[in-house]
Amino acid sequence: MNIAAKKILLKTRKQVFGEMLGNNASLFQGEGFEFAELREYAYGDDVRKIDWKTTAKLRKPYVKIYHEERELNVVVSTMLNGSTWFGTERPKSEYMAELVALLGFSAVKNSDLFSHIIYADRLYRYSKPSKKIFSVGKELEEALDFDPLGKRGDFRGWTDTLFKRVKKKSLLFLISDFVGEVDLRLLSRKHDVFVLIVRDRFEEDPQPLGYLRLVDPESGQSFEGDVGSGAMMAYKKALRANDQRLYRHLRKNGIRYVKLFTDEEPFAKLTKRMR
Repeated sequence: MNIAAKKILLKTRKQVFGEMLGNNASLFQGEGFEFAELREYAYGDDVRKIDWKTTAKLRKPYVKIYHEERELNVVVSTMLNGSTWFGTERPKSEYMAELVALLGFSAVKNSDLFSHIIYADRLYRYSKPSKKIFSVGKELEEALDFDPLGKRGDFRGWTDTLFKRVKKKSLLFLISDFVGEVDLRLLSRKHDVFVLIVRDRFEEDPQPLGYLRLVDPESGQSFEGDVGSGAMMAYKKALRANDQRLYRHLRKNGIRYVKLFTDEEPFAKLTKRMR
């Protein structure tokens, strides 16, 4: 294990196992209950559990009965395309790897199943579900060792693969910079989805750079010319439009999300956002 991986592993393990107090043993809480059956309403039942469609159809009040799940199935999927190689403080891909470790340790501490999926232009890794601490270190290494350069982000392929491959209802964390069109409607109907948007500050508010040569980290194509204020204004306008579409889509489908920047500590922000 390299030095960068060791530092992240020690840091995240200390945060999750050393600083999380009280009865909540995890950053997250799933529904914790799975639907079992319908039965006729009895005095004292929780009215919030009434199934109104069945009640209207049979003209008698019916309630949904649940049984408690013993464990959550926590799936963390990172979209490591070429754009995640960028970062002024540190690469977005490295920051995403730290998020994988935080979520992985949180799952293991709560005795939940944890698995990790790496995607870019295709599926690169799908780890087996595990409750072992060493599996978190392994997936951190896999994320850090992955080379995103030259890989395009196929969001449609990503969501289709997750829908087909993740069969059991899961707490599904999607980590990406989410620059591009993404449709999470089907995933949100099947799983409890949480979106983690990772950005760099300069990416959100770039300044005029003058005359220079740039290389697209996904396609490898280069551009040489003047990147002035006009180009930066057009870029920021396009990024704002991208984010507005994304936020509307997430809110419409009841998907929780948080935006994280590479210069901030993720643990405190995740803890606050996911309660």
